[in-house]
Amino acid sequence: MQPEHIPAPRTDSEALPALTEREQQILAFEAKWWKHAGAKEQAVRDTFGLSSTRYYQLLNALLDNPAALEHDPVLVGRLRRLRSARARTRRR
Repeated sequence: MQPEHIPAPRTDSEALPALTEREQQILAFEAKWWKHAGAKEQAVRDTFGLSSTRYYQLLNALLDNPAALEHDPVLVGRLRRLRSARARTRRR
């Protein structure tokens, strides 16, 4: 029986680019729960000074960033699943 392949730890030259402070703030913001419709959109404007459209553009790009997955795998995995489910619903 062959042992499973375990990847070697990354060296500094192979390390993923670190997330910016803003990207980390976006992930932390996404971890919050919103009770009322519209509350999140207002908080996006207040916190980041962005329209909802621009915020979600940045968030979607961030979800495709391997460094984000490494930073918070549970949150990024959940958000990716939600995004995929919404895309499937739109295609129906």
